[in-house]
Amino acid sequence: METADPTPHARSTDRDTAADGPPRTAPQLSLELLVHGVGGTTAQEMLGDPRVQLITGDDTAACYRRTDDADAEQRPDDYQGEPVREAYCWSNLTSGNGARALWLILVPFMVANLAHWMRPAAPSEHPAQRIYDLLVRILALTLTVLLAAAACEVALDLTAWQCAGTTVCAAGKSWMGFLSPDNSGWWSPPGRRLALASMVPLLVIGFLWGLSRRTWSAYESASPPPRLPGTSRDTPVAERTALSREGFWYGRRLVARLRAAHATAGVLTVAAVLLAAAAKADGDGGHPVLAVTGRALTALVIVLAAATLIVVWRTARSEGAPDVASDHLVVRALPFASLAVLALTMVHTGWARPGAHSQGPLPGADAFGGIAVFQGVLVLALAVTAWVLQRAARDDARTALRGMGGPAVALLACAVGGVLSGGVAQRFADWLDGGATPGQAHAPIPGPPVLLSWQASVIPALLLVVAAVAVLAAIRVVIVRNRVAKDVPGLYDPREQPDAGRTKRIAATIAGAGLTDSAPVLIAATSAVTLVLGAGAVIGAWLTGRAPGRATEGAPPVVHAAAETAESLGSWLMGAGVILLITMGRRAYRDHSARRTIGILWDVGTFWPRAAHPFAPPCYAERAVPDLTWRMATWTERFDGRLVLSGHSQGSVLAAAAVWQLDLVTRSRVALLTYGSPLERLYGRWFPAFFGPPALTGLHREMDDWRNLWRFTDPIGGPIRLTCEGGRRIDQGPLRDPLSFGRTLQNPLPAQILGHGDYHADPVFGTVRAELIARLGPDLPGQRPADQCTKSRPAQGSSGRSSG
Repeated sequence: METADPTPHARSTDRDTAADGPPRTAPQLSLELLVHGVGGTTAQEMLGDPRVQLITGDDTAACYRRTDDADAEQRPDDYQGEPVREAYCWSNLTSGNGARALWLILVPFMVANLAHWMRPAAPSEHPAQRIYDLLVRILALTLTVLLAAAACEVALDLTAWQCAGTTVCAAGKSWMGFLSPDNSGWWSPPGRRLALASMVPLLVIGFLWGLSRRTWSAYESASPPPRLPGTSRDTPVAERTALSREGFWYGRRLVARLRAAHATAGVLTVAAVLLAAAAKADGDGGHPVLAVTGRALTALVIVLAAATLIVVWRTARSEGAPDVASDHLVVRALPFASLAVLALTMVHTGWARPGAHSQGPLPGADAFGGIAVFQGVLVLALAVTAWVLQRAARDDARTALRGMGGPAVALLACAVGGVLSGGVAQRFADWLDGGATPGQAHAPIPGPPVLLSWQASVIPALLLVVAAVAVLAAIRVVIVRNRVAKDVPGLYDPREQPDAGRTKRIAATIAGAGLTDSAPVLIAATSAVTLVLGAGAVIGAWLTGRAPGRATEGAPPVVHAAAETAESLGSWLMGAGVILLITMGRRAYRDHSARRTIGILWDVGTFWPRAAHPFAPPCYAERAVPDLTWRMATWTERFDGRLVLSGHSQGSVLAAAAVWQLDLVTRSRVALLTYGSPLERLYGRWFPAFFGPPALTGLHREMDDWRNLWRFTDPIGGPIRLTCEGGRRIDQGPLRDPLSFGRTLQNPLPAQILGHGDYHADPVFGTVRAELIARLGPDLPGQRPADQCTKSRPAQGSSGRSSG
């Protein structure tokens, strides 16, 4: 098995000697490095051979070759005119382990992290950049507080305070018998019940901290290869992207700092809930000593909370070089200090208070409303900041939602977090009180906070809006299908017999693929309605102080019935969302195909580093991009060969990110072939600061060549929209799909509509690949002049849909 040189860029002088002396006579080898897309595939499928051999890597991510090609470097004469094919398999980074399906519960954190990377493409020195990043980090911190508060609601409020303190609710629950006041046991006082129950949210926070630390060690510790000294990027400033910075894919220190801050915030949330309950008991019962102790502990919580905010405030990404420095002692000590304060708070809360009893909801339950309002203020501030950045953006023609993608996605992260926390609380309360409805008359317990009931009641209205948008999208598909169907037969040989059914299927595929470009409409509608309905829920909860059903008891019967129906249906929908995630996780643990499907979610959502929330699913690119970079740098250095980096779908995004990380000498020996690529269609529109037209233009200028294949029938891939070198485009397409319209001598059976897959089956693929390899000669080409790459907009295709 081949082993990589540990110092790939301690360059020998062989290349320079060859440049100054006689030309080389030895045959030059070429390598095609394949990178698969979302969902993953096996090396056998990628290489078209059941016999493959590991070249370099491990069980998580590795490079493979056909067994017959394992020693290709020792016999280059056998590969003249044809590259050695090597497959980089990275699917186990996201979907290899069944336990990773449980990451579904971390969806709000992942979505909040995406908002960080969706900022508009304003100049890097713009002061609003830092404000935008800071607002996203603070909003991500509120999601951790919301998670801890939801765990406290279930364990402390509903279980230890309400149900355990109520004889009717605790009856028949043997596991709760030792907590019941009727037994007069040691754990019967409310303070001790709360202190014991606080272990549940503490375990939740500890689990997330441990999971983040474990994935941090496995994913975010892959250092990039050293770059050749003396090479600099002469790319114009406007075309430079942060993805080319040496430390971009090495977020070890930043994630560690955020993990410490978020763990501290979660622990302090539990301590604050305990102190709120103890303060009410001390105020009612008159315990002056305990009251003083409570105020001292409250002061400690406030000091630690302020320190946590300062850490989050100052934790900005440092991407110029890998940040290998150790954190300050204060940062590392924060979680342990918060645990010490929580331990003292548990002792303080559990101290005997004669005559104390639990009645009604736990003090501090209204904090959910405060969290919701604060999140709304942060989202609005984020929208204003994004608007300022968008006005300063260099190229905003195709930016999704005119730069408002980040605020919209951040709002959805808060909404999903609220639905998950509210769904767990609502369903757990229903289970505790048996057949009664929590919060209603004659119910054994008051139930969860009123705000959660109001939030549940607006979910049906939100789903109606989403359904209306879906219906409009379906109508649009039908209209586009009918328009496109007229042009489909003209794409093929007129001698082939036209078939109405096949024409309709091809046209429907093209129309359906175009729905990807309508995603901003769905996101915008959902976010706007979520903001309005969420604000209405908060106002309704604060004004009435009761659930919607009880708040409308004096209203007309129609209004009252609608409110009760919305509240009940929304409550069940919130719970169903949580159950659906758990069910999907359990199924993925047992079913490999389901595990692969869920892995696709993470292939798209966890490409970006954890810059905002440390408890989000880990960034697989922080392992995959250094892998690809190391492989290209070491192979071209050792064998002085030509390399075509061939990426499909999400693999094309990894490929582009890896090329950005190469030094200019290595990059000039690499050609890029992408197909089914979302680089411009999705990443360029939603992440314009990193994949916008200037960044893609700079990428093409600094490498030898780049070709991109795409189809109208592809719902993910699209054109790059750049024209370079005297009018020659990067894009090769749209490719014909299917390859033949009817039955022919060469294709006696109907050809399959390939859509997003199997680009290798198209003859154009082999032709383009051969052209790229032929262009990669022994001489190193220079950079393209700055005026030879311009943005272009492909003309309307005969399919009736704009290209991409």
